[in-house]
Parts: sequence; C-alpha cells; structure tokens
Amino acid sequence: MVKKMRQWDVRAKSAMAQLSGRTPVALRKVLTEWPLISAPMAEALTGASRAAVQRNLVRLEDWGLIREMTGQGRFRMWRIDI
Repeated sequence: MVKKMRQWDVRAKSAMAQLSGRTPVALRKVLTEWPLISAPMAEALTGASRAAVQRNLVRLEDWGLIREMTGQGRFRMWRIDI
C-alpha cells in the first residue's frame, strides 16, 4: 500500500505542477497523509478557504486523482484513487 501511495503522490505532484498557490501543494500533502477526507477536514488541515479546497477537489477529481465516495450533494468524502 505504501508503494501505491508513493506512486499516487508522484502522479499528483506532476498533475498539480501547473497549479499556482499554496493550496494544491497543501492539499496533496494532506491527501497523502489522510487518503479519505471531507472538505471541512481539508480546509482545517490546509488552512485554505472552503472555496479554494472545493475548487481543487473538483480539479483533482476531474484529473482522476481522487474519487468522491458518498454520492451525495452534502457531507461528501473524497479518497485518493490508487
């Protein structure tokens, strides 16, 4: 599992290199430590705004790096897609 986490981190780092700001890097680090997160959790752990976290979660999902797990509009959870 550790090997897959490292591979995911390399993939995410490469994909996110085009993004500016501190939120993408902070979010990638959080997802590496906590492979299943909610937006409020990501907000608290990164120190970023809810809007920045949501925007980056959508990008990561579009790029196939994370997957929304709940299928709900509220109280959603995302996990890394390894």
